[in-house]
Amino acid sequence: MNKNSFTPTSITTRKRSSEARPSRTGSASSSRRTGQSSSSSFGAKPRQSGTKKYSGSNSNSSGGYGSSRSGGYNSDRSQGRSSRPSSGGFSHNSQRRSSGGGNRNGRGARKLPSFNISSFINKSVSVEKTPFVPKNAFEDFEIDALIKRNLKLKGYIAPTAIQDEIIPLVLDGRDVVGLANTGTGKTAAFLIPLINELYTKGDGQVLVLTPTRELAIQIDEEFRAFAQGMHLFSVVCVGGTPITPQIRALKKFNHIVIGTPGRVIDLIKRGSLNLKQAKTVVLDEADRMLDMGFIDDMRFVLECVPKERHTLCFSATMAPAIERIVSDFLKDPIKVSVKTGDTAKNVDQDVVHVAGRDKAEVLIELLTQKDFKKVMVFGRTKHGVEKLSQELNKRRLKTESIHGNKSHGQRQRALKRFKDGDVSALIATDVAARGLDIDNVTHVINFDLPETYDDYVHRIGRTGRGDKKGKALTFVS
Repeated sequence: MNKNSFTPTSITTRKRSSEARPSRTGSASSSRRTGQSSSSSFGAKPRQSGTKKYSGSNSNSSGGYGSSRSGGYNSDRSQGRSSRPSSGGFSHNSQRRSSGGGNRNGRGARKLPSFNISSFINKSVSVEKTPFVPKNAFEDFEIDALIKRNLKLKGYIAPTAIQDEIIPLVLDGRDVVGLANTGTGKTAAFLIPLINELYTKGDGQVLVLTPTRELAIQIDEEFRAFAQGMHLFSVVCVGGTPITPQIRALKKFNHIVIGTPGRVIDLIKRGSLNLKQAKTVVLDEADRMLDMGFIDDMRFVLECVPKERHTLCFSATMAPAIERIVSDFLKDPIKVSVKTGDTAKNVDQDVVHVAGRDKAEVLIELLTQKDFKKVMVFGRTKHGVEKLSQELNKRRLKTESIHGNKSHGQRQRALKRFKDGDVSALIATDVAARGLDIDNVTHVINFDLPETYDDYVHRIGRTGRGDKKGKALTFVS
């Protein structure tokens, strides 16, 4: 058999160094942001390539990822040969993803952007580098002893880069714009100093706006852990759940209100949420809220908060609309950037050439390999994600699914089962692509192409978090 043919025991791939930025069609710029501080530099670096072969569990080889002339995994069994990508990349003509699950009749369908195939091939490189040394220790920050105790209980030893920069600024009351890669600890960067302010001053309220209910709940869990024993109270106000319990909770004073823009506005208009005591507003994942059409909602909420306030904005990118929000609502903000590029250097990226085969069968062959221990699989539509999850479960693969058609309780139970290791794969739409912090995800698989390159960046950001290694695979025809 040709060594380039796809079987569970012989897969060949093509890689390039993570020093080369993935290119994309239609990008405003091909430059890459690098660096570990706000004084980022821009510039492209040359590509590099290497060769290594991956062998499955039935092979004598220990396995690994590498390259072949064709590039990427090849699954063209019938031809016994590789599917070579065209030099101009590829175009995916399926309809645009929508919250309603997609237009299957083609009416009003919109083409996805064309991506250069190299956007999804990026070899992570293990290099010796000087470990990040924070300027501060948690013990050095001027925060209450109870917070320091709770940090120790959670295993926090030293601040991450963004925590090291942001915490002192927030403690000083400065407005801040934070730019950071996913998995860098930005939630703690704003929660720790704000909890200290709430506890030591004894007044005021914090409003945190997030794009999704899952992220809101995750922030609330972090808040409760950091504020343990401090008698500080929180409420989560998100859509997809009954509004009555939230209205009831708002009748009592809550030190921190965490919510999605739509539900927050609904509660404001009902008269249930009064923000006159809000002294701090946090816009978390601002770029995602922009993508979801919440830009006017963000402005509406900010207009409901007293002008004399403390405002923090966190975003992975700075689109013009976000820059206008910053200009209109933040006062002399300090910009802190700890981004090291669009995608994490410790995520090994590659493509899988399905070459006309049933994609579900190719996915099953991957998921049955022993190193695919904790996998997130991304699809484009709610219907497609649910159908794929059911098909995998019928094939005795333990999976859960997350998408917009599921209730809040169903989504939380699915997340918990995946986090706890009760299932090995989570099949999801892009609702799970941002903000969620799930430990030890070994692989991310793009079963369907993402709608935008930014979506791709956030999808694969579910693996390789912090200093851990991860692998991302994208199915292409």
